[in-house]
Amino acid sequence: MRLSQRSAYVKFDDAMVEALSPMRHLGNIRAPLVVAHGTDETPEFQRQARAFAGAVKGSGLIVAENYGHFDLPETLMGPYGILGRAVLGMMKLGAA
Repeated sequence: MRLSQRSAYVKFDDAMVEALSPMRHLGNIRAPLVVAHGTDETPEFQRQARAFAGAVKGSGLIVAENYGHFDLPETLMGPYGILGRAVLGMMKLGAA
């Protein structure tokens, strides 16, 4: 948030960034995960997703064409959505 335009109204100090940033707590990640961003995201959100996916061992990066920050999570709701397919694949219940 600090590097996006939202920093104008979302005020994070150093302590908050340290406490809330997943990138600063990589050693605490115990579950497999997939990182995703849409092509309609801001360049900063896309950069952060790529950096996080690169830092997390074994994670994948999904780049969803024509999805943004609020509509991409909706694809979790069904087995044919981009994220729904990825989750089912991780569970070995469908093709990833």
